[in-house]
Amino acid sequence: MSLSRPLRIGTRGSPMALAQTGMVRDKIVAANPGLETEIVVVSTVADRILDRPLSEIGGKGLFTKELEQALFADEVDVAVHSMKDVETWLPDGLAIACILERDDPRDAFLSANGADGFADLKAGSRIGTSSLRRAAQVLMRRPDLKIVPLRGNANTRMRKLEAGECDATLLALAGLQRLGMEDVARSVLGVDEMLPAVAQGALGIETRIGDDAVRALLAPIACARTTTALDAERGLLAELDGSCRTPIAALARIEGDRLTLDGLLFLPDGSRHWGVTREGAASDAAAIGQDAGAELKRAAGDTYFKHLQ
Repeated sequence: MSLSRPLRIGTRGSPMALAQTGMVRDKIVAANPGLETEIVVVSTVADRILDRPLSEIGGKGLFTKELEQALFADEVDVAVHSMKDVETWLPDGLAIACILERDDPRDAFLSANGADGFADLKAGSRIGTSSLRRAAQVLMRRPDLKIVPLRGNANTRMRKLEAGECDATLLALAGLQRLGMEDVARSVLGVDEMLPAVAQGALGIETRIGDDAVRALLAPIACARTTTALDAERGLLAELDGSCRTPIAALARIEGDRLTLDGLLFLPDGSRHWGVTREGAASDAAAIGQDAGAELKRAAGDTYFKHLQ
């Protein structure tokens, strides 16, 4: 199967989104020589409203809603997403047809005063982030630090850091690498210090179900290993009904045919947290994730559900 016209690739318009969409396009073309493509920029609510946390304006779906509408309207053939921004439940008629090989899932630490990590920060130092997951893990280890809201793309957040709006901030290492800006990081945080967001570092391509010609073009660049890891992580997230209102972290690792999943659930102020580790056959990834999510839900009990109300 082939297309008789250019493949229309939908993306958000931020520098990060355009950089990673360019990477995805190059991989698609390399796997399908001679294929013509067209990048279609779609404005999303999350890109337009930058003065409030996502938890206040609708959550992570605001990064994908307009792109999904463009798919339904046949304005684009595929939509490129950071998988950490994709809801666990997709609209009827759409599916993630391809997940690419994952980049480094860790977080990077940036500071304006030369600090190389949390241990170097004085009590009362301001950490700029609008991520509940990052904030909860910071406060869990350093309750003497202060969290201040910080939204915007990577360049905007770095400008705010340099302008003195905060003393340090955290960004996904994969994002900095895609922008060619890895050197701005003072350090890279180990997953034992800052467990990543579900699916952090992974890119996915959403399509219309039944669009077989498009799915055939994507098949050569799909990574089965990353897909399996994300099945576990997103299974955990779905079991917890995770959203931008819930601080959740998870990372699955595969060695041979075995999968290990670590998950953490927090109260937003970092005062309580619950952890889980599950290991099993990689072929059972989704079930492992669901089991781990159920265990976290049982462990947190009423404390967790009162927070969601």
